Amino acid sequence: MSWDDEIVVRDVTNAGLVVSDRINRDVAAQTDLEEALEASRYTSHPYSTHPRERWPPLVEVMDTWELPPVLIERYNAAGGEGTALCGVFPEIRRAWASVDNSLFLWRFDKWDGQCPEYSGEEQAICAVGLAKSKPGVFVEAIQYLLVLATPVEGVCCRGSGDGTDPYEEVSLQLLPEYTIPSDGVTMTCITCTDKGRIFLAGRDGHIYEMHYTTGSGWNKRCRKVCLTVGLGSVISRWIVPHVLKFGAIDPIVEMVVDNERHILYVRTEDMKLQVFVLGPKGDGPLKKVAEEKNLINQKDAHYGGRQSTGSRPSNRSAKPSIICISPLSTLESKWLHLVAVLSDGRRMYLSTAPSSGNSGAVGGLSGFNNSHHKPNCLKVVTTRPSPPLGITGGLAFGALSLSSRTQNEDLALKVESAYYSAGVLVLSDSSPPTMSSLLIVSRDSSTQSSTSAGLGTTARTSRALRESVSSLPVEGRMLYVADVRPSLDMAATVQSLYSELEFSGFESSGESSEKASGKLLARGDLSTQHILPRRRIVVFSTMGMMEVVFNRPVDILRRLLESNSPRSLLEDFFNRFGAGEAAAMCLLLAANIVHTENLISNIVSEKAAEAFEDPRVVGMPQLEGSSAFSNTRTAAGGFSMGQVVQEAEPIFSGAHEGLCLCSSRLLLPVWELPVMVMKGGLGTSNAMSEDGIVACRLSSGPMQVLENKIRALEKFLRSRRNQRRGLYGCVAGLGDLTGSILYGTGSDLSAGDQSMVRNLFGAYTRSIQTGDGRTSNKRQRLPYSPAELAAMEVRAMECIRQLLLRSAEALFLLQLLCQNHVTHLIQNFDVNLRQELVQLTFHQLVCSEEGDRLATRLISSLMEYYTGLDGRGTVDDISARLREGCPSYYKESDHKFYLAVEFLERAAVTSDDEEKENLAREAFNFLSKVPESADLRTVCKRFEDLRFYEAVVRLPLQKAQALDPAGDAFNEQLDAGIREHALAQLQQCYEIITSALRSLKGEASQREFGFPVRPAAQSTLNQASRDKYIRQIVQLGVQSSDRVFHEYLYRTMIDLGLENELLEYGGPDLVPFLQNAGCESSQEVRAVSAVTSIRSPEGLSGEPIPAKQTKYFDLLARYYVLKRQHVLAAHVLLRLAERRSTDAGDVPTLEQRRHYLSNAVLQAKNTSNSGGLIGSAQGAFDNGLLDLLEGKLAVLRFQIKIKEDLEAIASRLESPQVTSESAQNESCSESNLNADTNFANTVREKARDLSLDLKSITQLYNEYAVPFELWEICLEMLYFANYSADADSSIARETWARLIDQALSKGGIAEACLVLKRVGSHIYPGEGVVLPLDLLCLHLEKAALERLASGVESVGDEDVVRALLAACKGATEPVLNTYEQLLSNGAILPSPNLRLRLLRSVLVVLREWAMSGFAQRMGTSATGASLILGGTFSLGQTTVINRGVRDKITNAVNRYMTEVRRLALPQSQTEAVYRGFRELEESLISPLSLELY
Repeated sequence: MSWDDEIVVRDVTNAGLVVSDRINRDVAAQTDLEEALEASRYTSHPYSTHPRERWPPLVEVMDTWELPPVLIERYNAAGGEGTALCGVFPEIRRAWASVDNSLFLWRFDKWDGQCPEYSGEEQAICAVGLAKSKPGVFVEAIQYLLVLATPVEGVCCRGSGDGTDPYEEVSLQLLPEYTIPSDGVTMTCITCTDKGRIFLAGRDGHIYEMHYTTGSGWNKRCRKVCLTVGLGSVISRWIVPHVLKFGAIDPIVEMVVDNERHILYVRTEDMKLQVFVLGPKGDGPLKKVAEEKNLINQKDAHYGGRQSTGSRPSNRSAKPSIICISPLSTLESKWLHLVAVLSDGRRMYLSTAPSSGNSGAVGGLSGFNNSHHKPNCLKVVTTRPSPPLGITGGLAFGALSLSSRTQNEDLALKVESAYYSAGVLVLSDSSPPTMSSLLIVSRDSSTQSSTSAGLGTTARTSRALRESVSSLPVEGRMLYVADVRPSLDMAATVQSLYSELEFSGFESSGESSEKASGKLLARGDLSTQHILPRRRIVVFSTMGMMEVVFNRPVDILRRLLESNSPRSLLEDFFNRFGAGEAAAMCLLLAANIVHTENLISNIVSEKAAEAFEDPRVVGMPQLEGSSAFSNTRTAAGGFSMGQVVQEAEPIFSGAHEGLCLCSSRLLLPVWELPVMVMKGGLGTSNAMSEDGIVACRLSSGPMQVLENKIRALEKFLRSRRNQRRGLYGCVAGLGDLTGSILYGTGSDLSAGDQSMVRNLFGAYTRSIQTGDGRTSNKRQRLPYSPAELAAMEVRAMECIRQLLLRSAEALFLLQLLCQNHVTHLIQNFDVNLRQELVQLTFHQLVCSEEGDRLATRLISSLMEYYTGLDGRGTVDDISARLREGCPSYYKESDHKFYLAVEFLERAAVTSDDEEKENLAREAFNFLSKVPESADLRTVCKRFEDLRFYEAVVRLPLQKAQALDPAGDAFNEQLDAGIREHALAQLQQCYEIITSALRSLKGEASQREFGFPVRPAAQSTLNQASRDKYIRQIVQLGVQSSDRVFHEYLYRTMIDLGLENELLEYGGPDLVPFLQNAGCESSQEVRAVSAVTSIRSPEGLSGEPIPAKQTKYFDLLARYYVLKRQHVLAAHVLLRLAERRSTDAGDVPTLEQRRHYLSNAVLQAKNTSNSGGLIGSAQGAFDNGLLDLLEGKLAVLRFQIKIKEDLEAIASRLESPQVTSESAQNESCSESNLNADTNFANTVREKARDLSLDLKSITQLYNEYAVPFELWEICLEMLYFANYSADADSSIARETWARLIDQALSKGGIAEACLVLKRVGSHIYPGEGVVLPLDLLCLHLEKAALERLASGVESVGDEDVVRALLAACKGATEPVLNTYEQLLSNGAILPSPNLRLRLLRSVLVVLREWAMSGFAQRMGTSATGASLILGGTFSLGQTTVINRGVRDKITNAVNRYMTEVRRLALPQSQTEAVYRGFRELEESLISPLSLELY
């Protein structure tokens, strides 16, 4: 075994699972009183007696007091015939008694010689009560009001003290303004609520409430209100004298208040019980909800006449009466609300709920937090038989005897008075022939012995209520009983610790801490004896007062050890309570953590320690089912009955079980509860409020008490370990058993943690031996030797010890935070961190990495608080306390870290630059020694402020190396989860460096961690300084050998827009990084990496590239451009242009693709201009790359144009004007409108499809251009593709025809001519028959003639021919040849008018031809020549034309003049054309023209 004191987180975590399991089981074992009572009906012995032979008593008289002499004298003076009352006020530690009109008050717990007397009225006192003072009515010193009732009036007296000791001195003073008349009603009792309400019960059967305020003037300060009568009864009370009233009156004899459920119970003289509710918060109006009279007979009806086992025949001669009622706290039962004690000793348990039952939730953590139901009835749920008579020493603690008495009517209990509180019943028995005695019934804390357990107890009987009965003789009659409440300090501590537990029963607000802590006693002694003192009650009898104490099991054990009792008694004690519980009590005594009135002697502590280590009573660890020891206990599931056991599990001894019990009960009040709470603000548990205040849930006092107990227990365990006592000595030389289940296999515990914890800690009971006392032979071999089992138990106890030590240190840390105002410490925390802190449980703080992280963050704030500019101390001052109190949270490395922080503080305030740098370097040197444990997110911000970027870069890289020395982050042989975890740790370190880059870039990251920025650090840097420090960080980072960090740095620089710095200072791994970062799969990485040896990038074209990776390809292209590697740049740009995306919102626009392709073309041209590639590798240059890129760019332009046209079509169809016109058209049916809408949607969908990716020219033509009749683009694509599949150019001719028809339908001849000019000029001259002039000419001329004749359109004579000339880019001969071809074919032109129009167009062509010839000679254009010559030819003009051209034109003119004359048309129609030809001929044959030619 390892004997060091270092806390191992794994061991603490596993021990934490044990504590959680033990706590859950203890809570589940808590039984609701109703369930326990129901189960006890099926047991033969519901009562037991404490063993008397040589055993300390369970109940004993601690002290007795005589009544004050002045009281006895006054009573004797009255002759015993006056009115005498008595009682106890435990709230102020006072007993009281009244004789006639005098009230005496004295302290019952100690006689101080003071017994003040109050006798302010002449009337006899008939009722007395004590009420809490309402806040705001009296001064703060008046805490309680003493209410006295006489037959005439009610009086209030105030009680006040000096405030130092609330019980030391109480003064009484009459409040005359707070007096009310009784109106002839004698009050029988007074009861008060925790909210200060005062209720008085009258002999007239009504309930009154005394209201008091601070009123003045005509407003009475005090008044009496009757709460149980209507208006008629009130009038009757004032008009009809009391003596004249008739009818039976049932006076009220007892009133009790349930302050948790806000219910008032009333008992009348005729045994009638009434139930009143006080509102949901206890301050509402009184409302009766139930009244029952024959409750005693309800039991028979409820159970059908069945008598509970163990009860004696009732006394038939006298009907039993109710002598006492008491409310049950929610801690005892949720469904039983009231207990009524009968005169024969029986107890009736009643409920105000319509149905009872716990629905299986009782015993769990969630079973005690149900909201209170609304009372609406009162019924008997069950009846507990009376305790037995004749309690003698000969009784065994299992069976009951009546000491040879016959059971007859005379043996029935005759209870004169009774008292019930938190599970304890006190009865004053006066049955013959014995003298009066006190029967005290309390819950039996002992468990069943091993012999009785072996009989096969069931789950029902194990939950049955078993009570122990004790008897004390008493002189006189018992008059009053009250609990002696614990001290204020202890009560406050207990309430603070247990107030927020769901099953604590401290739900009622306004209840005093002494009263609330007393209710915890109902949970039994075993679970509370470590924190609560012995229970004490004070009994007021006619002969005096006595204090009775209840010895807890630990007190009995202490007495046994003190008295040197024989070992048999100790063994009986262990058998009675169980080895685990008895061992836990030994720990309480040995570690001296139990509350006692007297100090525990060292002898008792040593004997308790020896008993804890004695295997004869606690047993030894063994395997389940083995029979190594005779005093073994049954396993949780009973004995095996001979079944085959698949795997033997080790079961530890009672010592280990006792340690688990003791530890879990100590940690119960804090374990699963948060360490911090949010006070104030509007936030809830689900939404953190920023204006709330975070504070420690517990104050320092309770945490100090708990820490002391835990440290005492851990100190005891450590001392036994160091002394090698018990099993520690047995296994001291064995070493670590690495081959056992203690550590699993090797260091990997992830797969077997749960099994290991179950085997190591889960079994708290030892198995019994087989029936014949021999080990079962069905297990072939024992997996573990006794030495190994002992070592396992020692290891398990060491884990618990470490958990205790860690818990004590956590409590110390919380106290330190509480003392230094945790609200101030966390004021700089963000909302998320505050939320984590408020949700952090103590279990997580002790056992989890998250708790350790938050503790480190809190310590950081605490150190800042001490070492800040305010100068509260130095690092050494606070470090000494932290290292002493919580070394597992504050280690030596933390000390070095905060020393470095101190140097940084000094550097921040110095003005000397050299000293500043020296201090920063000293801090850097300290942190370099502990980089793995330092919170670098804090200090590196400080280094940034000091501009000491060497530390900002090197410290995180050192920590990264320390966190992952084996390189697990990029070891592909390891599991993915391990790699991801290692990489996440590295990234946290890298983020510190990149955060500095962001700050310098001007994108300050959120300051989640660290100290606030000092004023000196907020100086503004100019751009030159920023660039300098950025270069320094990048250069320092690139110098590192951490390639994972290089990638992280490169990504950050890209995100920050530091591409230029990256390309300039990037390391040799920059290009592989950009290639890898831009590819998703390894196949893409290899392909991109091999671009330098690949001529074509077609293998990568069109691959999906996410948007986040596009920037890496952009940067890679820029890198290639800067390095003059144009081919590689063109390849990357081409891939960017052709990339596809799986995300619809991440698709690049066509314009972006055009931009990429344009740049790719530019890079290809640069490559061509450079004459080669790197190293003159002429063969590496692809000659077709430029053509390929230009072709793709042209096709993309077609795609853009088609998309624009489709969008224009859809917009036109969806425009309001088109819609309104369609609606106004009566002939337009609804189906046509729907068709237009569907067509528009189709067009939109096609346009969107074009935006997704690049299409081929075939797709664009067949799937988009042709279906949507985009004939102009079709012609352009045919021309671009040099389409020659059909020899007669039928496709081109047909497309032209459709285009012209489309234009004619849209805008007539004018539109058609414009289209012809635009499209023809673009594709002319072209290769192949692309421009069918004959078709275009004939089509347009016919259409022009028809439109002109019909008057549809005014068409000029020269519109068509000039459009043809423009389409041919001014070339006249092709146009003239077209006209000549048409005129020569009479079949094509049968119409004279059409021929005349064509001849007129020929005239225009000839003129243009002549003008172009003249323009060539003059060095101008045809238009310029026309302007020079006046625009037209005339007889008086001479034209300078080439002689050959002139001859051709002259011949053509003569021929066409003859053609004009041949037309079968009137001369009036042909004369203008003929004259035009004549004028042209004359101008051509003039002498000037001949000279020029």
